[in-house]
Order: sequence, then C-alpha cells, then structure tokens
Amino acid sequence: MTAMIELANAEKTFTMHLQGGVELPVVRGVSFHVEPGECVVLSGPSGAGKSSILKMIFGNYRCDSGRIGIRHHGAVIDLATAEPRQVLSIRRSTIGYVSQFLRAVPRVATIDVVAEPLIVNGVAREEARTRAGHLLRRLNIPERLWTLPPSTFSGGEQQRVNIARGFISDLPILLLDEPTASLDAANRAVVVELIAEKKTKGVAMVAIVHDDEIRHLIADRIVDVTSFAAAA
Repeated sequence: MTAMIELANAEKTFTMHLQGGVELPVVRGVSFHVEPGECVVLSGPSGAGKSSILKMIFGNYRCDSGRIGIRHHGAVIDLATAEPRQVLSIRRSTIGYVSQFLRAVPRVATIDVVAEPLIVNGVAREEARTRAGHLLRRLNIPERLWTLPPSTFSGGEQQRVNIARGFISDLPILLLDEPTASLDAANRAVVVELIAEKKTKGVAMVAIVHDDEIRHLIADRIVDVTSFAAAA
C-alpha cells in the first residue's frame, strides 16, 4: 500500500531575527510514514517538536532540508519544495487539520463555521449544513446554539465545534493536535469513535495526544520524537 505521508530526514530551524540572527534548532532527521487507514501518534515531552512536525506536514512551517511527501490527487508532492499555490491546493482538498484552538470569523453562526469546509469544496449549502448539524449533535452541542457564533461558547464547546469542522470533510489526510484536551469523558469517547470511522474510510492520520488512555485507543503506531529533537 502506498503511503499518504512520508517524511525523510526533515529538519527545521528557527532564525531569531530580533536576537541577532541566532538560530534555534527544533527537529532534525524526522523520518516516518503514514499509510491509508492508519493513525500515527507522536509522543515525547513538551518542547520536543511534536507540534512543529505537525505544522511541517500541513505546510505552515517550511522544512529547511529533507523531504515531506504528500500524496495529492494521485501524485506525490514534496512540501519542502512545493510552491505556495500547491500548498493551498493540498490544504483545500487533501489535508484536514484540527488544532487546539478554534479560529473562526466573528459573528458567523456555528453551523456555518462547521459546514464551510464542505461548501468550499463544492457541496451544496443545505447538504453541508445538514452534515454539520449531524456532527454537532454527536458532539453534544445543543441545536439552540447552532445559530450563535462559537466565540460566545465555553472552551470545551469551542473545541467540539473545532472537531466537528475538522472531521466533516472526506479528506484523505487528517492532522490532530490535542483534539481531546479540553473534553469530558463522553465527548472524548465520541472523538475516539470519529477517528475509528476515519480509519475505516482509509484516512491517514497523525495525532498529538497527551492522554495515555486516548493514545492507546487510537494509535496504530507511536513515533517517539525525542530522537528527532535538535539540541540548541
């Protein structure tokens, strides 16, 4: 089976321009792959570079050397050398991302925030809103809140909206950055179910999860990033 994600000796260093150009190494030699239907969980202590690796796969951080191969529309694109328009195309139709924090346009109704990724990819608005409502219901967001902007919600409610928005698309790759961090047990269980459903559909996932129980439930493989951490 052909990998959806393949990192080979990827490296990232930050240059601190306001501190005389001091270079801060983050990770080096990052090498692993993710097959369709597989969830790879990144583990390691805080500051080891887990989130940086996730952002490199999403194209938020350009790696300094090495290769990040992403299977996109049947071809493999190397994000280390991809043009900005290619990165945007990959984000729109290949890679979904669930971050720890909801970033939504103010005053937009919750149901439209969740439906928006589908609408952008050509799904009719009514169908997109129906699917959004189904996910919001599963994640225990009451229907009376759907017309309100999520900025008025509690942290846990915002995170559930974030999860619904991230899981609504049928994209072949999904990146998860602490998706269960601020959830109660019932909603953590829903997220575990959603991840299992994505696996059955052949979605390749990379996750950061600090909860040992959740990690055990979702991980097909665990990649310890400690060996990739670059000493300053």
